[in-house]
Amino acid sequence: MSFSTNADALVHRAKPHATAALRMVAALLFSCHGAATLFNVLGGAHGGSVPVGQWPGWWAAMIQLVGGILVLLGLGTRYAALLCSGSMAYAYFSVHQEHALWPIQNGGELSVLFCWIFLLIAITGPGSLALDQLLRRAPQPAVA
Repeated sequence: MSFSTNADALVHRAKPHATAALRMVAALLFSCHGAATLFNVLGGAHGGSVPVGQWPGWWAAMIQLVGGILVLLGLGTRYAALLCSGSMAYAYFSVHQEHALWPIQNGGELSVLFCWIFLLIAITGPGSLALDQLLRRAPQPAVA
């Protein structure tokens, strides 16, 4: 067995765990943004200032909080991640893009990163340690 074969096997075994780690860290940070906006916690800049139901701020914060928690838990992961990704694409093009062309210039780096990370999660799935997997593997009762 060569070094590259061993390395490939190690990478193959680590892939679901690395995917899960990325999913959980990104989702935790994403949900923190929603909590900061909605409940004035965690030192958020917009804390509690968004009226309930206001478009798009309140809805974006709800997607961040609820979608982030769902992705963090690995529950409905692909759908939640796709919604989170789309909300960040919308945020980038409706809020940031009008100020400058590049994300570094218009303050949209987080929106871009979250958009692409959640799109990746929607495509690749949750990795290991996801409630989706536990629910799928639940034994079905025998029918007589």
